Amino acid sequence: MSQLRQVMREFAVATRGRGFYEITREVASWLREAGVRDGVVTLHIQHTSASLLIQENADPEVRRDLERFFARLVPDGDPLFRHTLEGPDDMPAHVRTALTAVNLSIPVCGGRMVLGTWQGIYVWEHRREPHRRVVVAHYVGE
Repeated sequence: MSQLRQVMREFAVATRGRGFYEITREVASWLREAGVRDGVVTLHIQHTSASLLIQENADPEVRRDLERFFARLVPDGDPLFRHTLEGPDDMPAHVRTALTAVNLSIPVCGGRMVLGTWQGIYVWEHRREPHRRVVVAHYVGE
């Protein structure tokens, strides 16, 4: 009979400004060190101007295209926004986060995350300036 267990960890991600920061290896390494088997890992980013994304990790042009699309969809300095105290990129960053995700749930089988061949886990920084982002990981399973 298997024993249910939980493991938690925080990952600090130093961003250099707007863009994608892959954390797949860090999460996979933590799961190996924790000796997990089968279950689910949930990731949560503790911010309202950055998000989490599972996206292609082979061709960086995919991520650049996403940036270009969101720049068109939610441009910095849009006069529609009244929340401008923190700069012209702040409210667009909140909208970007609202349109994406702050939580991800990923199955784990045999101690490995069940991701597709070209899938990677990213912190997507929506602000132009560098930030320190915190991702909380919670594993539940065997």
